[in-house]
Amino acid sequence: MLADIIITPAHWAGFIVCILFLLALDLGVFHRSSHVVRFREAIGWTTVWFCIAMGFAAFLYRFHDHEKAALFITGYIVEVSLSMDNVFVIAVIFRYFKVPAQFQHRVLFWGILGALVMRGALIAAGTVLVQRFEWLLYVLGALLIITGIKMLFSGDDGVHPEKNPIIRLARRFFPVSLEYDGQRFLTPWRGGDSTVDRGANPSTQLGGRALSYPLGALALTPLAIVLIMVETTDLVFAMDSLPAIFGITQDAFIIFTSNVFAILGLRSLYFALAEAIEYFVYLKYGLSVVLIFIGSKMVAKPWIELPTNLALVIVAGIILTSVLVSVLMAKLHHRKS
Repeated sequence: MLADIIITPAHWAGFIVCILFLLALDLGVFHRSSHVVRFREAIGWTTVWFCIAMGFAAFLYRFHDHEKAALFITGYIVEVSLSMDNVFVIAVIFRYFKVPAQFQHRVLFWGILGALVMRGALIAAGTVLVQRFEWLLYVLGALLIITGIKMLFSGDDGVHPEKNPIIRLARRFFPVSLEYDGQRFLTPWRGGDSTVDRGANPSTQLGGRALSYPLGALALTPLAIVLIMVETTDLVFAMDSLPAIFGITQDAFIIFTSNVFAILGLRSLYFALAEAIEYFVYLKYGLSVVLIFIGSKMVAKPWIELPTNLALVIVAGIILTSVLVSVLMAKLHHRKS
């Protein structure tokens, strides 16, 4: 029967090849030259990536297993929802570093490519650990509940690149240029001081001591520092999102594919939502409730087993409700002002 098809290394390889092809087509054809991504283009690409993801779900439904398709959609919704929180943090990073609009897509492209590699490694490690130590699921569930509660009461800590250990490590080996050099991440070092300059561009507020480098050595541009910030931010968010999806399924293929499709749509989602952050004030609370719900589901699994379709409806309902409340409250606020 079709439903008895087992996922083999060939399926993994085929999926990864298709994703790499889509990424090469994206950067090499559709976004070959740097340009400002407008709202209409962003919505168009968001729709394209969503349709591709749903097409994959339809493929699972038709040729594999109905349950797998429902698990994929649930995982995809959770990952996209948590990615929306990531989008807002990326918007703050871009504003802090004053990244020119035409270069933002390039940063997000390479940032997402790095995120795919990182998450692939984390998913592989997590799958092995959960299969070997099943009790880890309950630990992850408890951590999700704690994370969700903390998110309910946490404020906006802002961007602190000088506290980022990866940036501080990079500055030990590379000088940092004071100016952008187009869309390049590396540029020849022309001399100067790469220490903290309180009156300079925010890209120089990285902390550290004065270092001398030979002229012509490769220097990191501010765009490279932004890329490092985006990558490390995604790593932090992965610590929340991956335990959440492990609470939905332990199928590595479903976890990986739902993560990939959510991440692929992150760039266009950013350009569609970055200017509308004020309309999603209550989304954070919805995400908090989702994390608490999934964590509770993981902890209570020995006693309560929720059907996949019911979990999908609950997660989608929480996210939709938080978005609708955010939009309605934002409109009421604008009318009063």
